[in-house]
Amino acid sequence: MSFYHNSTLPTFLLTGVPGLEWAHAWISIPFCCLYLTALSGNTLILFVVLMIPSLHEPMYYFLSMLSTTDIGLCISTLVTVLGIFWVNAREISLNACLSQMFFIHLFTFMESSVLLAMAFDRFVAISNPLRYATILTQARIAHIGMAVITGTVILTSLVLLLKHLSFCHSHVLHHSYCFHPDVMKLSCSDTEINSAFGLFAIISTAGVDSILILLSYVLIISVLNIASPEERKKAFSTCISHITAVAIFYIPLISLSFVHRFGKHAPPFVPTLIANVYLLIPPVMNPIIYSVKTKQIQKVMLKLLCSKRTHI
Repeated sequence: MSFYHNSTLPTFLLTGVPGLEWAHAWISIPFCCLYLTALSGNTLILFVVLMIPSLHEPMYYFLSMLSTTDIGLCISTLVTVLGIFWVNAREISLNACLSQMFFIHLFTFMESSVLLAMAFDRFVAISNPLRYATILTQARIAHIGMAVITGTVILTSLVLLLKHLSFCHSHVLHHSYCFHPDVMKLSCSDTEINSAFGLFAIISTAGVDSILILLSYVLIISVLNIASPEERKKAFSTCISHITAVAIFYIPLISLSFVHRFGKHAPPFVPTLIANVYLLIPPVMNPIIYSVKTKQIQKVMLKLLCSKRTHI
């Protein structure tokens, strides 16, 4: 058995879809469509919000942050995923792997924080509509935006702990990108500290955020109990987009964490499928959800499309 320490910088092998290597070229077609949809959709949302003065409101600022994290998440994985499907470029160095892992987890934690900020925005809009503008000022939104990136401290520690491990087992990863639990399993060092710190990282970020999001909706429901049926219907209609975005983000994230920790006997394609859903479905669906359910964005997009047609 050969031992690989940090001095030799091991090279890892990424995995596409186990058992379907012969069909990778065909599988790349839907992946390309998903990446193009995610990148174009989120870029369009950003453009619309930034360029239209009537959308310079807290709700749309938070939507811009969500689109930014979705773009970052797509870019973090695009090269390795399409590299495997197109040219079978499976090798990735330790440093490149750790860098990719850092950005994947960073944008994941950022998206979780943005979803929490959006939940707070909905609570303020429903419970204190007359004071909405005075509570969510631009300065306060900027502070919330800065707080979103505080997870970098935890992530830096997480990556540095991995870099000090020795790798002597198989260097084949189970995904088409570097994921913390996946890399950690390949080490022949004691990984108890890494495992504990990884669990702490996910609980202290996405875990706390999810609890606070749930609490915000409990408070929203308590406020709506004294409202009229028409007011309840109107309030909940403004929350549907956010509730859907929360569901499509947290369900795959929790499922992937459970598969890595408890699904040792699961078929190889299961973690691969969940991992790709976790990375691609939220960035693809969020622009669609908010475009369909937000009338202001619908109107602006229709105006843009109509103006393009008239120029043609």
